[in-house]
Amino acid sequence: MSESPIDFSANESKAVTAPLIERARFAPGDIVRHRMFDFRGVVFDIDPVFANSEEWYEAIPEGMRPAKEQPFYHLLAENEDSSYIAYVSQQNLVADSERGPVDHPQIDAMFEWLDQGGYRLRAIHRH
Repeated sequence: MSESPIDFSANESKAVTAPLIERARFAPGDIVRHRMFDFRGVVFDIDPVFANSEEWYEAIPEGMRPAKEQPFYHLLAENEDSSYIAYVSQQNLVADSERGPVDHPQIDAMFEWLDQGGYRLRAIHRH
């Protein structure tokens, strides 16, 4: 992660250094799968940077902990055994629409299926 000076004041001598934040690669309705674990899901919300608890973050083994300065996605997720909500860093997701729809019980309440291999948020959930 690189840092670049960003001047937030009219006085150039008071530059503030802030980390550069990656842009989100996925949007609500996109179907994704985890790079390392066997599950896939549909994006329903995005945090531009990590926004979960420190306890959750510290529970991830240190060698596998993702950087906080990247988008994190809320997914309606599924694996062979169950459906659940997942919170996953961008670095751990890849597109997966070619395998068809996701079978999560909350999908129909939030999304409409599109024949092009993804979902569109229902009008009541758009803002």
